[in-house]
Amino acid sequence: MFILGTKVDKLSKNEAVARLALFLDDPRQRFITTPNPEIILYARRHPAYREILNKSDLAVPDGAGLLLAARLGGQALPERVSGSDLLPEICRLAREKRLKVALLGGLDQRAIEKAASTLRAWGNEVVYANHGVIKKEWNNAELHDKITQELRAANPDLVFVGFGHPKQEEWIERYRAALPSVRLFIGCGGALDFVAGTAKRAPRWMRPWFEWLWRLIIEPRRAKRIFNAVIVFPATVIYESFKKK
Repeated sequence: MFILGTKVDKLSKNEAVARLALFLDDPRQRFITTPNPEIILYARRHPAYREILNKSDLAVPDGAGLLLAARLGGQALPERVSGSDLLPEICRLAREKRLKVALLGGLDQRAIEKAASTLRAWGNEVVYANHGVIKKEWNNAELHDKITQELRAANPDLVFVGFGHPKQEEWIERYRAALPSVRLFIGCGGALDFVAGTAKRAPRWMRPWFEWLWRLIIEPRRAKRIFNAVIVFPATVIYESFKKK
């Protein structure tokens, strides 16, 4: 299905994990996205980015707002499936299948190394962990090429890319062909920081519908982003649903 023009797959967390298991048994390269209200609003304004999202092999609904948007469109999504919830499941599959993992992104180099240590404690083989390119150097192609060369040498099977949108999906689209060993790329946003312990997730009871409130309380600087997700996104969906009637 599509919400405001962006692909979202209708599946539960268990169905998503089953699909990922099949992907990891196949040497073909796959690309996973986790669209949420903020990502979908950005994609609506940026067609080139939306096209990247819509080429993904799996797009899990990461946000309660998407469930409401689907209902307004006369469809249904089984449940919210966040990247943060999928990451441990993907790591479990990687352990079972003895696949090598690479981490790219996160808050800073110290955080990504903490995330790598956590995954190694889980039993995963982490062959690469790099914060990536700092904001002021983002347009320096040589630095991205250096990371790509390092990843080629590490020869991972899975790469978690946590640059945040739209950078993570654009990075995957640009460099995935240069990394033929990788079976699965996933743009995982802030999930690596949760694993590292540098960011704290909402209590479990809040996650299905009110994780945005938790983020607002502990990170007030995200107020504009949360306003877009909680107010602008549903208003836009309602407006578009009326236009179609």
